[in-house]
Amino acid sequence: MKFNKALIALLICLGFLSCKEDTKKLDLEPIAEVIEPEPITEFGFVLDEYIVKRDTIKAGDSFGKILQRNNISYPKIYQIAEKAKDSFDIRKLQTGKPYTLLCAKDSLQTPRCFIYQPSLSEYVVVNFQDSIHAYTSRKPITYIEKTATGVIESSISETLQEKGLSPRLAFKLADEIYAWTIDFRRLQKGDRFKVIYTDKYINDTTYVGLHNIKAAYFEHNGEPFYAFEFETDSIKGIRDYFNEDAKNLRRAFLKAPVQFSRISSRYNLNRRIAYYGYKLRPHKGTDFAAPLGTPIMATANGTVTESTRRGGNGKYVKIRHNATYSTQYLHMKAQNVKKGQYVKQGDVIGWIGMTGNSGGPHVCYRFWKNDKQVDPLREKLPEAEPISASLKLKYLDYIAPIKTRLDVIPMDEELKDQIAQSSNDINLQTQ
Repeated sequence: MKFNKALIALLICLGFLSCKEDTKKLDLEPIAEVIEPEPITEFGFVLDEYIVKRDTIKAGDSFGKILQRNNISYPKIYQIAEKAKDSFDIRKLQTGKPYTLLCAKDSLQTPRCFIYQPSLSEYVVVNFQDSIHAYTSRKPITYIEKTATGVIESSISETLQEKGLSPRLAFKLADEIYAWTIDFRRLQKGDRFKVIYTDKYINDTTYVGLHNIKAAYFEHNGEPFYAFEFETDSIKGIRDYFNEDAKNLRRAFLKAPVQFSRISSRYNLNRRIAYYGYKLRPHKGTDFAAPLGTPIMATANGTVTESTRRGGNGKYVKIRHNATYSTQYLHMKAQNVKKGQYVKQGDVIGWIGMTGNSGGPHVCYRFWKNDKQVDPLREKLPEAEPISASLKLKYLDYIAPIKTRLDVIPMDEELKDQIAQSSNDINLQTQ
């Protein structure tokens, strides 16, 4: 019996010591930190504070109808519209564009804020939860620099498509950078290119398009063509592309004021038309046919001298480029510029229409040289202004590291050769 009592006492003592030891161990273990999740924010609002409803503008929708469907009365809708009209025209909602309603967390889920997105980056907020106010803002855009290479099999568009790259790259290369030096309709199989360019993203994930091409190399028929973007006028924001010797790659004038168009009527001083009894009716312009609403571009830098409507010309714009050249663009649906405004080559100055004497949607492009109308397709158009002597050294210093970087980018076939060589080296080492 005494033995049993002693044994029990010993076991209790050991248990107590064990508990003390466990307690010490627990005291030494760090307490896990509770990390609160970051609140989800968008458009400058904490979304967790609202019931969020997302939709797109449907045919027949209006600002008033959308709010009425969501338990806002007409007097309140009218009050909101009146307060917001100075900042945003609620009549301009476009079918298919997304909108978001931030609603109260109550049984009625009453809207507190209407957010409309006319583009991926831009949004309009109509806030009526306290005081009523509206404003336009933009989502932060991230610019990511990238490189691309390719070898032409049939066309540059197909080459870029196979690589999953933006078709905008093809347009920039063909119609803006190399339009005056390479005929992209006559590319040869085996022609190849390298590009350093920048893409735009929202929240680092949503792609919103090509920003610019910084530099390019195009090898056509074995001949290399370099192109480097450089700002020549910081006040007017003029940027051009130049080669490795600082020579401007473009001409002073675009070949046409409309992209993807066809010439429906040429400049012809001996034109006779059956409708007018075959009387001589000279045509002093070049007609470019395109669908209604197609953008019309200024073919060169200059100042708008006329933006008006007159007789058979309909709505038109006239631009003075320098002391020698002027251009005119007739039959517009609407103008996008005003008299006295400075425009750059490629700026949209209006849209294809049928105003004035017009048998179909087109722009009649007229070209003056020394105040006399001439055929632009037969003119030997001047090159764009070269870099000034004071800027040339700065340009050459600027492009030196970019050219070095461009030159070391391996072409697709060179990259394959490098991978194959590395694979062979590994095989030899393991034998």
